[in-house]
Amino acid sequence: MNPVILIAEDDADIRRLLRLYLEGEGFCVLEADNGATALALARERTPDMAILDVMMPEMNGFELTRALRRYSNVPILILSARSQDNDKILGLNLGADDYIAKPFNPVEIVARVKAQLRRASRSDSDVLKVGELTLDTASFQLTKGDKQILLTPMEYKILAILMRSPGRIFTKVQLYEGAVGNYFESDDNTMMVHISKLREKIEDDPKAPRHIITVRGLGYKLEK
Repeated sequence: MNPVILIAEDDADIRRLLRLYLEGEGFCVLEADNGATALALARERTPDMAILDVMMPEMNGFELTRALRRYSNVPILILSARSQDNDKILGLNLGADDYIAKPFNPVEIVARVKAQLRRASRSDSDVLKVGELTLDTASFQLTKGDKQILLTPMEYKILAILMRSPGRIFTKVQLYEGAVGNYFESDDNTMMVHISKLREKIEDDPKAPRHIITVRGLGYKLEK
């Protein structure tokens, strides 16, 4: 069965453009022109990925992201006419996996969708353990000691990369390409936000991390 993509966007022209390109690549597309309808569709149809506009009636993209994350780990790509870093950081903090500003190239959207789905479908069955962290890559569950920690799909992918090679230094580009696919210059802050959110979840003191270490001028590593 072809992957199902939910598009929540109040601009009919943008919905038509995205549908044209996504269906051209074999995806099934669900459309909603407001956040409330999109949430109802997501609960009914369980899409494989969601593309959400920020400025929508009834429920905006940030509110919809928060609502979806209460029960689902579906990959989320946020679209916004607002390209300020604060908006990007807010979207990622709420649980979005990717963020792209308007105007956008629909070919890039398709590439990002494919990359997210490719990573989401990876089903390695091994259990990764580094120190007090245990990541079950079959159930996508992380535990720290006896405490279970809920991760977004993007956080899971980044942590899995780090835990598979503890002690190895990864650049931001390597982490992004390993988790998502093609790296774009605008994705630099995206990776820093995801690392920050991971530290908030797994570190006793995120300001003095013991697990995910910054190697100045190089990147990040997971301490053995």
